[in-house]
Amino acid sequence: MLKRSPVYTVFLTVFLDMLGVGIVIPVLPALFMGGPDSSILPPETTDAQRSILYGYLTAMYPVMQFFGAPILGSLSDRFGRKPMLQISLVGTLIGYLLFAWAIYTQNLPLLFFSRMLPGFTGGNISIIMSSLSDIAIPENRTRYFGLVGMAFGLGFIMGPAIGGLLADNTLVSWFDHATPFWFTAALTVVNLAVVQFLFQETNTKKRHSEVSFMSGFKNIGKAFSAKHLRGIFMVSLFISLGFSFFTQFFSVYLMTKFGYQERQIGLIFAWVGLWLVITQGVTVRILAKKISPERILRFSILFLSISIGAVLVPQTAGLIYFINPFIATFQGLTSPNLTTVVSKSAGDNEQGEILGINQSMISVGQAVPPIIAGYLNSFNVMLPLMAASVFVFFGWIAYLVRSKQQAAGSEKSE
Repeated sequence: MLKRSPVYTVFLTVFLDMLGVGIVIPVLPALFMGGPDSSILPPETTDAQRSILYGYLTAMYPVMQFFGAPILGSLSDRFGRKPMLQISLVGTLIGYLLFAWAIYTQNLPLLFFSRMLPGFTGGNISIIMSSLSDIAIPENRTRYFGLVGMAFGLGFIMGPAIGGLLADNTLVSWFDHATPFWFTAALTVVNLAVVQFLFQETNTKKRHSEVSFMSGFKNIGKAFSAKHLRGIFMVSLFISLGFSFFTQFFSVYLMTKFGYQERQIGLIFAWVGLWLVITQGVTVRILAKKISPERILRFSILFLSISIGAVLVPQTAGLIYFINPFIATFQGLTSPNLTTVVSKSAGDNEQGEILGINQSMISVGQAVPPIIAGYLNSFNVMLPLMAASVFVFFGWIAYLVRSKQQAAGSEKSE
């Protein structure tokens, strides 16, 4: 059954996409926080200004994804997953090309636009999740989402390491900050070919869904108005807020406190990716057979919060390598199981819409923290990571409240 399904093509699509995302991870903060010799900002730019600009640039992608993802999700319900996934990848390709050119020309406005365009068309993850929901049955849904998580992890093993190397001109004289973006553009072309020739359409029950530029705001309204969805979407929002604080400014923390360069940042993210693969490729599959997603989330969210906070304790860079596997493990357990719970809350004919709503909540959670963290970081480099731990903890509290409400509702219905 599994071998005849398109799940492995989905896996390859996600892997190539996340490989491209991973490659640019060490490069973005270096463009802004690398000191006066930064290749994109004038030498007289202050550290506070660099931090704030980096925060706004990082926020551009999820801000535009907030508008674009639900549109692509609804269109994928209407026209199919495959054509919308192709549109998404074309936008990503153009974005990478423009970003590389903006670095060469030192064009800051173009740099921002090159993140906004693929952000708007970057609803591919919600489309992919919808594809998996199309073919999944309750017994294997978490396992499928775990495979996507494994593809994420593989992308994060190879991507940051490759990106750190491609930006290091001590290895090859013509390598610079733009090189990783040319490479990721080429990867996106490969991904387009995979989707074109290998991806099988999974949406066999197409339906007419409302498409609107304001769908993101409507989705937020739906998320808070639907009683059976409100609780789980609040959990998604808090965790997204917290983990975005961590992922977007962890590199800045490493650069500021320990003097890390692109290659070192790439290696530490590769270490995180390795543990994500182990967790979502092995641990999630084992636990899915024995423990319900609801029970796993009771513990994984709390320990994720604790692990993120623990990153601030070490005074030497080496100890960070000891703590990161815990962050990767508990995030690796939380993500697919939370997606499963959201998916189970939706009917078979509304997977694209509900997962699009969930993506809107995640986009909000990813858009707000970089802007705030840019200001927080200008005061103290530890503050963004503190905020990360606190918001994930709020997510755990929200999950406990939801579970208690569900239990009370079940007792009343009986």
